[in-house]
Amino acid sequence: MKKAKIMIAEDESNVAIEIKNRTLNMGYSVSAVVTSGKEAIKRAKESIPDLILMDVKLKGKMDGVEAAEHIHKQFNIPVVYLADYEDNETLKKAKITEPFGYILKPFEERELHAAIELALYRYNMVMRLKESEHWLSTIFKSIADAVIVINKKGNITFMNPASESLTGWNKQEALGRNLPEVFNIIYEHTCESDESSLLKPIEEGAHINLVDRMMLLDKKGKEIPIDFRASPIQDKNENISGSVLVFRDITGRKLAEQELKSSLTKLRKATGGIINAMALMVERRDPYTAGHQRRVANLARAIATEMGFTDEQVDGIRMAGVIHDLGKISVPAEILSKPGHLNETEFNLITVHPEAGYEILKTIDFPWPVARILRQHHERIDGSGYPFGIMDKEILIESKTIGVADVVEAMASHRPYRPSLGIDKALKEISQNRGITYDPKIVDACLKLFSEKRFDFEGVNKSLYNQ
Repeated sequence: MKKAKIMIAEDESNVAIEIKNRTLNMGYSVSAVVTSGKEAIKRAKESIPDLILMDVKLKGKMDGVEAAEHIHKQFNIPVVYLADYEDNETLKKAKITEPFGYILKPFEERELHAAIELALYRYNMVMRLKESEHWLSTIFKSIADAVIVINKKGNITFMNPASESLTGWNKQEALGRNLPEVFNIIYEHTCESDESSLLKPIEEGAHINLVDRMMLLDKKGKEIPIDFRASPIQDKNENISGSVLVFRDITGRKLAEQELKSSLTKLRKATGGIINAMALMVERRDPYTAGHQRRVANLARAIATEMGFTDEQVDGIRMAGVIHDLGKISVPAEILSKPGHLNETEFNLITVHPEAGYEILKTIDFPWPVARILRQHHERIDGSGYPFGIMDKEILIESKTIGVADVVEAMASHRPYRPSLGIDKALKEISQNRGITYDPKIVDACLKLFSEKRFDFEGVNKSLYNQ
């Protein structure tokens, strides 16, 4: 183990020699022995000892206390004072300089040894604490997030550069101020302040995490969107001594979200345009069913809304509804417009249109399962539908919804092979087969639309394709 290096500053040569010998006997090394304050500063700079034993009275104009102050400021070397019993005034002056120890003359070797060891230990602990504080301070200063620390009274005790930049307050101005003075936050939509949340970590020991809802008012009143977190600071006994707040400017994220939203809106319009073109293509080939797809989509969307489907599901039903008969472009036009009943062969050609629609759309990456919805819209919950005869839970809820709307609209409208059967017969059909071929909840919602909410196929938005 490395020997501690001691410097001795003592104006009495006999005492200096005695201290040196005792110091060497205790296993330390002695870097220098000086008699004046000026010389003490010079030799301290040259040898950088681990500890200085400093007599409070030295030769020359500079006493030991003044010399120790210079050495501490310039070289950060710990000092243990040597003082006489009767020199109370000098001793009081020495205490003010916060030495790492002092010994009253005359002293025994064990007292000197204890004073040196305690001073070295204390100095080592102080340096480790300073290094730890410096390390933490460096981390807080280096991180991009803004950090503010407050004490139990809610007063600011620390700010890193990022928090100074965001709040507009410099550290010197902010330290000691109450947190809301510097960290003034309001809710984005209501503009109401929220000082209570800031104090919850101190008062309740709660962890606060507010994201995307808060605005910070900087020193000049500028609004900055932020998210922030606050946590209590606890000692080893879990007593709350303060709180730390971490926050960041999310202006960039907000702008990116707005741009994304704008892009999605444009994409949705483009998708609507494509689907509109597909729907018109089908209706041009089959003028007798012109508007059928739009009316089915209107009713299916209304049913989905009545049942509390998510916005995403309603959008998917709307988009699939307006092209649910897309596969009919694979069916000969003369069959689609045939005035009489279809024979078995002709009907079989009709039943392939859900699969044909699926094949056309399956490679298009819609945000919704449009291709699968088209494929299943003629399936029935008892397995009597086509093209695969799948049953209840195998069928998408969107397909079941369009299936009910398709039946109601088809029966209520004119067809080449028959006149309109009327809405009453259409509703009777789904009512009688509720829970048999049609999903009972979807049927109930559809019946409610007509009986209580006076649904009208043409009374809803006719520009459905462009939405």
